[in-house]
Amino acid sequence: ISAQTAKQVVVQKFREAEREKLFNEYITKEREIDTGIVQRVEGKRNVIVSLGKLDAVLPYNEQISTDEYKFDDRLKVYILEVKQTTKGPQVTVSRTHYELVKRLFELEVPEIFDGTVEIKNISREAGSRTKMAVYSQNPNVDAVGACVGPNGSRVNVIVNELNGEKIDIINWSEDIKKFISEALNPSEVIAVEINKTESEQSARVVVPDNQLSLAIGKEGQNARLAARLTGFKIDIKSESQANAIEDFYEGFYDDDED
Repeated sequence: ISAQTAKQVVVQKFREAEREKLFNEYITKEREIDTGIVQRVEGKRNVIVSLGKLDAVLPYNEQISTDEYKFDDRLKVYILEVKQTTKGPQVTVSRTHYELVKRLFELEVPEIFDGTVEIKNISREAGSRTKMAVYSQNPNVDAVGACVGPNGSRVNVIVNELNGEKIDIINWSEDIKKFISEALNPSEVIAVEINKTESEQSARVVVPDNQLSLAIGKEGQNARLAARLTGFKIDIKSESQANAIEDFYEGFYDDDED
């Protein structure tokens, strides 16, 4: 009985040491990406992916709607959280986090990895569209071109990994008017008027009449992502709408003077 008890204690200590070793290994990978292999779908549509030495959970709310998870499929995942439990390390991964896009570009674009090109900000609606602002202090480096790659080769690798998610790569600028104009790509911008108060930052943008719907985007997506990217609330008007508003106020003040 004593020998059996001693054996159980030793085995338990080995298991605890193994769990601790695994936890220490994966905690260093938190906020990084890894390649997972789909094992199964369980519970409320949670996907279990193997990261090699242990399985991770990809919750339903961290999945891209366009993904199809089939057994033995390989996919890149963002390690969202690693925590220790009584059953060992528990890893939660994501496919929707904006940092996944950033890490994919770091892997694919040497200029980002070595710091020549800097990712200033990312706004993302996973599975649909991402806007990313990039910048390089080196005047000889085209930051957008480096990310796109020859004939789009670099960005296409990432688009394919994200199952066709559109990625708009724009130049970041200290000039906020220029930055907002860039953020509304692919729409052309005629004018930007900035308004800053203690409570909010907003911008009034004028675009050509035939590009109003393009600037706003389907269900407002283009304008919404541009607002998140720049940190400004953006009000978009067509040229004719802006002129009509100006004519109204000019007439209002003229009548007031009379």
